[in-house]
Amino acid sequence: MGTDPGTSGATGPSGAGGAGGAGGLSRARSATRLPAQDLDRARRFYAEKLGLEPVDERPGGLLYRCGGTEFAVFRSTGASPGPFTQMGWEVDDLESVVSELAQRGVVFEEVDAPGFRTSGGISKIEGNYPSKGARGERGVWFRDSEGNLLGIGELVV
Repeated sequence: MGTDPGTSGATGPSGAGGAGGAGGLSRARSATRLPAQDLDRARRFYAEKLGLEPVDERPGGLLYRCGGTEFAVFRSTGASPGPFTQMGWEVDDLESVVSELAQRGVVFEEVDAPGFRTSGGISKIEGNYPSKGARGERGVWFRDSEGNLLGIGELVV
């Protein structure tokens, strides 16, 4: 995880939570960290555009929880590279979520990539992970105020 201030430091000095054994990563919760050059601007974006408020904060970081998972937005001097999805949500009704976010001013990206068919701004992705029991996914992408590329998907069963 390096020295990035957005890292969680989930493993303590005792080594609990290490990569092997019963306390390994296979039982750990994952948490996304997104960089922000302007934390106040990011807070406004997540509140006004996505309807999300931080559940906790510390100097240089905001913690959000959604659906039993969490992500943090942290102050960073570096900019997000942004050419790939950095975090995503899975929803049950993509059209209603897209409609609500568009009304809040979220601008969705047009995706032109092999294996993606876009219709009305929603991409259809063939295939999915067999364990999810779906034959595909429909998805959209947008950027937050800091340039992070975020995605929303709905399984096609």
